[in-house]
This record gives sequence, C-alpha cells and structure tokens, in this order.
Amino acid sequence: MATVLEADRVLDCKGMLCPLPIVKLSKEIKAAQSGQVIKMLATDKGAPADLQAWTRQTGNELLDSHEENGTFVFFVRKTK
Repeated sequence: MATVLEADRVLDCKGMLCPLPIVKLSKEIKAAQSGQVIKMLATDKGAPADLQAWTRQTGNELLDSHEENGTFVFFVRKTK
C-alpha cells in the first residue's frame, strides 16, 4: 500500500514559467518551520529538473515528484 503524503502548505505555481516556481518555493520554505512539508503544483516542463537541482543545492528533501493530468506535483520537506 502506498504512503499518502500530507502537506502542511500548498503552493500553486501552475501557469508560471522558470524561475518563478523556484522563487515562490524558496520564499515558502523560508516561512515554513523545519520538518514541514510543502506541496507544490507546477505546469512548467522544466520544473522537475529545477526542483531536483534546487533541493540538492539547498539541502531540503524532495519526498515525491510525479505528474497528474499535465500538472507536476512535488512534496518538499524543509530540513533546516
């Protein structure tokens, strides 16, 4: 049985192009407490690669990344 991820915050970045989804996520992560999970929705085709690079650079944890009906869904945990 698959684990259902729960998000503390939801960030809707649908329709935004690079770099806006990452900029918005960075602001949201700064406002979050350590351990909180942010669910981000994006339609930019570059978002999966951008999110992987951003989490490597920042040390935050990408818990899940998948696509649902043309929308990319990411779950990111603040680690610091």
